[in-house]
Formats: sequence, structure tokens, C-alpha cells
Amino acid sequence: MTDSPEKPEKPQNPEKDGKDGQTGQPGQPEPDVIRAIPVRHYGRWVAAAVVIALLGLLVNAFASANVHYGAIPDYLFDSSVVSGLGKTVLISLLAMLLGLVLGIVLAVMRLSKNPVTSSVSWLYIWFFRGTPVYVQLLLWFNLALIFPEINLGPIYRDYMSSFMTPFMAALLGLGLNEAAYMSEIVRAGIQSVDEGQTEAAHALGMSQGRTLRRIVLPQAMRVIVPPTGNEFINMLKTSSLAASAAQYLELLRSTSDIGQTTGATVEMLFLAATWYLILTSVFSVGQFYLERYYARGSLRSLPLTPWQKIRTNLAGLGNRTKGGVSA
Repeated sequence: MTDSPEKPEKPQNPEKDGKDGQTGQPGQPEPDVIRAIPVRHYGRWVAAAVVIALLGLLVNAFASANVHYGAIPDYLFDSSVVSGLGKTVLISLLAMLLGLVLGIVLAVMRLSKNPVTSSVSWLYIWFFRGTPVYVQLLLWFNLALIFPEINLGPIYRDYMSSFMTPFMAALLGLGLNEAAYMSEIVRAGIQSVDEGQTEAAHALGMSQGRTLRRIVLPQAMRVIVPPTGNEFINMLKTSSLAASAAQYLELLRSTSDIGQTTGATVEMLFLAATWYLILTSVFSVGQFYLERYYARGSLRSLPLTPWQKIRTNLAGLGNRTKGGVSA
């Protein structure tokens, strides 16, 4: 018997089967390493320089203006300013609550198959969205000129001038106007829920009202909450109109009165703007956490909270610093 031919031994490194350790087929040169050159965005640097220059001019203009900035911290916690601040928050919360409750009712009426309720809801929204809120405040405050007496039979009866106080005029003017916008927000949220959810609830024997409370509205909240938060912040700023239209002593009216007595008119306007910025910032944080709460189940990962973002950025900065030191 003849010996069988020996099998050639496999190379230890299959990738290096060419001559002198070259890759690929024998005789082919090794490809060059690609060197990525970052693109230079010179336009960004130019835009940043222009913006910084404009900001510098703006800061210099206000710094050289004839403004006594020391008066702002002096009256920041003045008793009249704090009282006006509390009334601003109070009227904003109550008007928003009135607008939200009435807006839900109007949205359900608008979606109803009853032509009467649907038409009444549409007319309400058409009127209050089509007229300025300042005009509505003036109408409510001067309602006693055409209705001297309010008569609800055995329930309530009084003179309109006694009933329609500045607070009531501001509450009705802001709240009823807000209800028109909230009804559209709620209607959009309800329509965002799949109709199969309602059909399944009805198949299980749930009533229309219970289906709305237990099935539809909880799912619609993730669509309703973001614009509702924006509407509340807008309400907080719109409440300043109640000072001139309904003589309601809110934040702007309180600071304006101090400015007229002390002569620091512009300084007190800056003070009012400072408090409005503080309020909107606080409520914006609350809106973020409310949106994050109702986003559960619709997002795979919830957005990071501000503190989580700070910790993440600090951790990344620490890792880069350690990497730079070790390098």
C-alpha cells in the first residue's frame, strides 16, 4: 500500500495568507488607513460671535440706562407686592380650574351626537375664541349697567354691583374664556384615543360615562397635559389684564401703584417681570413632572429629570477628565 499524500497544514492566521503578512490574496497591498478629517463649520463660529456681540450691546445699553436697579430688590418682598403676587396666583388657579371643568363639559357636548348640545358648544367656542379677553373682562365688569339686579328666584337675588366684584369679574372673564380653548384641547385628547378602546369597554357592559372616566380620559391625559400647562402659563400672564379692565389688585397693579408713588415706574415694571419669570419657571418645572408622569406606558424610557441630567453631565465630565489625566 502506498502512503496517502500528506494534507498541507493550515496557516495559523487565516487572514494573513499573502506574502510578508499581507492581507487578502497573495501579492495585494494592504489598504491605506482612512483618516477622517472633521468638517470645519466656520459659519457657526461667526453666528456665535455675532450673537455674543449683540448681547453685549444689549447688556451695555441697559447698564448705562438711567435705571435705579437697587430699587428692585428693595421692593421685591414688599407687603403690597407679595399680596398682589398671591392674588395673581389665586385668580390664575381658580380661573384655570373653572376653564378645565367647563372645557371638559363643552368637549363632551361637542362630541355628542345630539345636534342641540353640539351646536350650543360650537357657538360658545366660536364666541369666546372670537372676541378678545380684554373686551370680555370689560363686559363682565360693566354688566351692572345693563343688568342692575341679578335674580335667580329663590336661589339668589342681589344687586349686580354687589355681586360683580373685581374678583368675580376677573374670574368669570378669564375662566369662561379659557374654557373655550380647553374644550378644544380636551376634544383633541379624546379623539386621540383609539375607538376600539371605547367599543371594547361597551362590549364589557360599561356605560358611556364610566368609559369616558375610566378608559378614555386616562389615556387622553398624555395629549391633554402639555397644552394645558402652556395654557396655564399663558393664563398667569393674561391675569395682568384684570388690573386695568376689572380693577383687580394683582401683581402688576401693585407694582404700578408703587411706581407711581415713588417715581420708579420702569424699575417696578422690571420687578413685576421678575416675579412673572419666577412664577412661570416654577410652574414649568411642575408641568415637566406632570407630563413625565402621564408619559408612562407610552414611552420606552422616560425623559431625564433636571437633576438626572445634571448628574449625567457631571459623570460624563468626570470620565473625560479621568481619561485625559490617564492619557
